[in-house]
Amino acid sequence: MIRRLYIALAIALSASSVSVTAQTDPLLSQYYEVRSFYNPAATGTADLMRFRLGSRMQWVGIDNAPRAFIGVADSPFKLIGKRFGAGIAVRQEKQGLYDDLNMNLQLSYHIKLFGGTMSIGVQPGVLNEKFRGSEVYIPADDDYHDDTDEAIPRVDISGSALDLGAGVYYSRRNFWASASITHINAPTVTFSTDSPATSRAGEDESDNNGPSTPDGNGSAGEYEFQARRTLYLMTGGNIPISSTLLELMPSAMMATDFRFTRISLTARLRWKKMISIGFGYRHDDALSVSLSGEFRNFFLGYAYDYPTGKISRASSGSHEIFAGYAMKLDLGDKNRHKQKSIRFM
Repeated sequence: MIRRLYIALAIALSASSVSVTAQTDPLLSQYYEVRSFYNPAATGTADLMRFRLGSRMQWVGIDNAPRAFIGVADSPFKLIGKRFGAGIAVRQEKQGLYDDLNMNLQLSYHIKLFGGTMSIGVQPGVLNEKFRGSEVYIPADDDYHDDTDEAIPRVDISGSALDLGAGVYYSRRNFWASASITHINAPTVTFSTDSPATSRAGEDESDNNGPSTPDGNGSAGEYEFQARRTLYLMTGGNIPISSTLLELMPSAMMATDFRFTRISLTARLRWKKMISIGFGYRHDDALSVSLSGEFRNFFLGYAYDYPTGKISRASSGSHEIFAGYAMKLDLGDKNRHKQKSIRFM
């Protein structure tokens, strides 16, 4: 029964109609550690060249549950006396029979405003989608789905589309706030078959073991995937606790594709700017606990999510881990480390 449910979910997501619409960005429990993943304006906000790599294993215990790999890097730079930020953000994810790859370049411009810094960022990229139709399996006793349903791709299909994002980011002392939209152009990926040989086989029905496409001629052009525009609002801060080496770090994120909305609330306690422990709640989804450490520019963070819904009956939870490194940069007008000639010392 459970296996049939997974099959139904996979098919419903991929082929309930010739056009598929879904939210594509994973919701991370450690969103505050990789702000540029959601907002290109968060690049270059510190005098550091930063690298973060991580993985999220969703709903452990469920076959074909989402697995995401995420990489971000950013750095500030100056041009004609103005401050900018540049970065990259990469996401590779498997969920069911879907393989997603999203690669983005990021650029931000920074200005001083109200005693803090405001940055505006843009993000051009490519969204690549693949559906492994050759792995579709429908049990013989499934009364809901038809093995000859032309709406279900039976060959591997893939496609790419231009993907755009933009955002604004503001920081001042111990406070930051962020607003961004990913997939701002609502990119639509039109699929084509990965195998020309398989495509040609569809031209002769006598050689075709099953319908590969809606039109039965091997062309997968009628299959589409659309990434919905998604709005992210994030904020956070550092609140030092007087007479201690501790600081409270609350943060929050709202994500909505204007059809579904998720709100994440997090509270962390950090000691000596090195070790932090946190607890979080994601509305209608999960409770989380996190632990992270920073030492000599190295970072390591882990989060565990326990689902609050009925899916907890089938899954033991989700795991998320990030590692990173930061390199200090000198963006001053004068190089403080410039060497003097010994002849003038």
